[in-house]
Amino acid sequence: MRFRDRAQAGRALAADLRDLRDRGGLPDPVVVLGLARGGVEVAAEVARELAAPLDALVVRKIGAPFHEEYGIGAVVGDDEPLLDRRAVTALGLTESDLAPAVARERAEIRRRERLYRRGRPAPDPAGRTVVVVDDGLATGSTARAALRALRRRRPGLLVLAVPVGAPDTVERMREEADVVRCLATPTAFTAVGLWYEEFEQLTDDQVIRALESGGPT
Repeated sequence: MRFRDRAQAGRALAADLRDLRDRGGLPDPVVVLGLARGGVEVAAEVARELAAPLDALVVRKIGAPFHEEYGIGAVVGDDEPLLDRRAVTALGLTESDLAPAVARERAEIRRRERLYRRGRPAPDPAGRTVVVVDDGLATGSTARAALRALRRRRPGLLVLAVPVGAPDTVERMREEADVVRCLATPTAFTAVGLWYEEFEQLTDDQVIRALESGGPT
C-alpha cells in the first residue's frame, strides 16, 4: 500500500478509526493530537472525520553531539528526555554532554507551541480518549516519547494511529499505547517516505493551516 500524500493517508486512517469508534472502541470525549510537523496533516483528516478537537504535539529528536542526524533520544515539553541508553553508552556520552542539545530542542518546542497555539492552552488529556497521529513509524523514538509524556497525564484511553510503520516498531508500540492502529506494515519498510508518492517536509505555515482545517465542522 502506497499513499498519494498525507491527506489521502489521513482519510484512509480516519475511515479505520471511524469504524473503531462505531464499535465502541473510541469512547467520548476524544481529542486528536498530530505529531508536528508531518503528523498534523494526517491528524487533521482524522479529527474532521471524528468531529474531535485537534492540536499539535511537538516532539523533538535529540541528536548526538557533532552528528545531529544520528538520533539518540527525543523530548516533549519540559518532560525528562527519553534517551536510547545503549546508544548513549556506546558513544561514551553523559547526560551533561547532551544538555546543550536538549536545551536547544526545548527552545524549538516552545517556539513551535507558541506559533501553533497562538495563546490557546494545550488540551488536557486527563480522562479523555487521546488519539496520537503521525505520518508513519520508523524507529518510533518520537512516538514513544509522546506516548510516555501523555501517559503521565492520565488519559482515559491512549491510542496511536499511523498509516504505515515498520512491523517490529508497530509491535513495540503496543507496550506504550492502549490501542495501536496501523494500516500497513510492509516487511521491506526502509523509510516512511517510500510509502508516499508525495512526502515533502511541512512548513510551520502548513501546520497552522492543517490545524485550522481539522476538527469539528
